[in-house]
Amino acid sequence: MTEQQEQIYSLETLFEPYTIHQLTVPNRIVMSPMARAFSPEGVPGEDMAAYYRRRAENEVGLIITVGMIDHPAATSDPGLPNIFGEAAMNGWREVIRQVHEAGGRIVPQLSHMGMIRSMGSQPYPDAPSIGPSGLDMQGNKISEPMTEEEIAKVIQAYADAAVNAQQAGFDGIELSGGHGLLIDQFFWEKTNQRTDRYGGDFLKRTRFAAEVVQAVRAAVGPDYPVSIRLSQWKMGDYTAKLVDTPEQLEQFLNVLVQAGVDIFHISTRRFWDPEFAGSELGLAGWVKKLTGKTTIAVGSVGMDNDPAEGEEADHQGMEELLKRLDNQEFDLIAVGRALLGDPAWAKKIREGRLEEIQAFTPDAAAKLY
Repeated sequence: MTEQQEQIYSLETLFEPYTIHQLTVPNRIVMSPMARAFSPEGVPGEDMAAYYRRRAENEVGLIITVGMIDHPAATSDPGLPNIFGEAAMNGWREVIRQVHEAGGRIVPQLSHMGMIRSMGSQPYPDAPSIGPSGLDMQGNKISEPMTEEEIAKVIQAYADAAVNAQQAGFDGIELSGGHGLLIDQFFWEKTNQRTDRYGGDFLKRTRFAAEVVQAVRAAVGPDYPVSIRLSQWKMGDYTAKLVDTPEQLEQFLNVLVQAGVDIFHISTRRFWDPEFAGSELGLAGWVKKLTGKTTIAVGSVGMDNDPAEGEEADHQGMEELLKRLDNQEFDLIAVGRALLGDPAWAKKIREGRLEEIQAFTPDAAAKLY
């Protein structure tokens, strides 16, 4: 970023506090939820607490961490952290204590993998993978469609996990509603071919998510922040679409707002890419414009080049970020891989030490650091 650009787009907004309900985040930087499978038997340990604390004390305002709900087909890896059970919740209490002590805030993303879970996966290899129609992400039939009784049990598991999170001291909760996980499988026509009340057109396919949100909201009360992460794209399919127009998007979002969503966490490959023809707004910008709700953008922050292709990250995208944040296109920005590469990314950004930022490498994803 040049000196002239810094003068036009200052860092001031990026490091301003943000408040929703009883939650005040010290700045606008969010650590994106990433599946860190380093919790033996689903229990986060001291290394996990130190990992998140390191980001909080280096000025990450809000940390979002994955937490698997209590259902035998929710996870494919016994190292993913649970959001149930005495041992796991005791582990989370220590994580929360350390993040709060370092000045950060933390919420869990309540997750169920649905049909992207491989059949026979640990820790419950005999449990069949479940989804709205028993279809994998390519549309192949793998198992039977979920019964309404199964749907009700999963909805209750989300609500129970939200209560666990609230009682443990988390600052809110997020639902994993994107990237082809279970809630998203109900949204997407390719994986939801149901003909009952949980299927149909793009609006009818929101019913499962709406009932999850309603159950969570009833369980945690009106003032506890409830977020949902959404994406158009799915695992391995960057061209997938839930909606094609702003009008459809507004109808889709309104169902979730009425159900009780406070925060929309909008995942795209690149947060600055326009979503619809005729506008420079990205998907997060459209969500903010149409709902007025707190909106988190995410997508390649600090990763303008792709390290997977042998390129080091640069930081030209900071200008785009600061411009859009100043224009109130969204309220917070989530950072993923850049914070794996350098836990002090946020602090170095604030202090203008861009040349000192450690680039993300595949090795960074393979360890807690």
